[in-house]
Amino acid sequence: MSSQTPESPTPAESVPSGRRIFRRGPWEMAASILIGIGVVMLMQPFVLWAYSWSFPVTLIGTVMFIVVSHFPD
Repeated sequence: MSSQTPESPTPAESVPSGRRIFRRGPWEMAASILIGIGVVMLMQPFVLWAYSWSFPVTLIGTVMFIVVSHFPD
C-alpha cells in the first residue's frame, strides 16, 4: 500500500483567476515605468504638451505605486 499524496498546486494555480490580476509585481513595474515617463516628459525641452502633462503623469504613477504596494505578492 503506497500512499500517494496529490501534487500541491503552484501559487498561480491556487489563486482564483480574478485575484491573479491583482499581483504586485507587474503593477509595480507599470507604476515605475509611468513615473519614469513622467520624469522624462518633465525634462524634455521640445514638446509643450508633454511638459504640461508631466506632473499629472508622475502623480498618477506615484499614487498607483502606493496603492499597488498593498497588493498581495
